[in-house]
Amino acid sequence: MNPLRVAVIGGGTSCEHDVSLSSAAAAGAALTEAGHEVVPLTIDRDGGWLDQGGEAIGLSGAVAVLRDCHVAVPMLHGPGGEDGTLAALCDLADVPYVGSALGAGAIAMDKWVTKLVAEAIGVPTAPGTLVTRATADQVSFTHPVVVKPVAAGSSHGVSMVREASELAPALDAAFAVDDRVLVEDVVEGREIDLAVLGRPDGSRTVPPALEIVVPESGIFDLDSKYDGSAVFRIPPPMSEADREALERAAIAVYDAVGCAGVARVDFFLTADGPVLNEVNTIPGFTEHSQVPRMFAAAGTSYPELLDIMVREATSDRSPAST
Repeated sequence: MNPLRVAVIGGGTSCEHDVSLSSAAAAGAALTEAGHEVVPLTIDRDGGWLDQGGEAIGLSGAVAVLRDCHVAVPMLHGPGGEDGTLAALCDLADVPYVGSALGAGAIAMDKWVTKLVAEAIGVPTAPGTLVTRATADQVSFTHPVVVKPVAAGSSHGVSMVREASELAPALDAAFAVDDRVLVEDVVEGREIDLAVLGRPDGSRTVPPALEIVVPESGIFDLDSKYDGSAVFRIPPPMSEADREALERAAIAVYDAVGCAGVARVDFFLTADGPVLNEVNTIPGFTEHSQVPRMFAAAGTSYPELLDIMVREATSDRSPAST
C-alpha cells in the first residue's frame, strides 16, 4: 500500500500539553515505522502554531501544511483539541483526519451532556448534580461523592470527598479548572475501560477490556495516572455475561455520542451491571497508554493500529494533495 503524508498535531493550550506532546511524538514514530511520511505540527501553550523545526508559522501556515498532507492525526488531549476544536479546523480546511468530528468531541468533553446522552439510551451513570459558582453554596455533604470539573482532561481537579470538611476544598479545586462542576455519588464497582474502533463499513471492533486496579486513595486521580503506580489488567477476569454487557454498552455510547475512529469508553462494573464514567475521543496514545495496550492484547501492534487509523480516515476521501 502507498505511504501517506501524515500531519501529527501535538501540544495545545490545556493542562494536557505535555501529555499531548508525548502522544504525538510516539504516534509520529510509530507511523514512520509503518512507512508513512510524518509531518509534525505543534501548538504551543499560548496557542501559536509551530512547524517541525519549532519555527512559528501561524494559523495560516498550519492550514497550508495540513492541506499538503493526506490526513491529520490530532493528538491534543483536553480542551482546545479533544473537544472538537481541531476536528472543526480540519473540516474547514477540507483535510481528512483521524477520530471524531466536532459534535462528538464536544459532547464527550462535557461530562454532564455525556451523562444525559447515556441515560437517554438506557446506559446508567452515577447519580450527580451539575454545580456552578452561583449554586456552589447550595451543595451540602450527606454521603461520599466525587467532585470533578465538567470539561477537563486527565483527572485534573478531581477529588474524592469522604468528609464534610473536604467538600469546599474539592469544589475550589474543580472550579480552578472549570466554571461548571459535577458532584457525583461514589459508585461501588470495578473500573473497566473499553476501546471501540469504528470501521468504514459500519462495523465496530472492541479489543479486550482493561481494568484499572484502584489505588489506596480509592480514585484513579492525576497522580496515580502518571506516577507509574497504576496497575492494569488486560483482559480482566469477568463472566462472559459481564463482558458482553460492557461491550454492548460501550458500542451503544460510542454510537449515541457520534464517535468515529478510536474512542475509549470508561465504566464501573457494578453488581447491577455497567455504569458509564466517561468517554474519551482522543485518549492518551503512547504505546504504553490504555488503548494501544488493549489493541496489543488483541494482536494489533501500535504501528499497525495507527496505520489502520490513518488509512481508514482517508478511505472515503480523496487525498488533500499528491
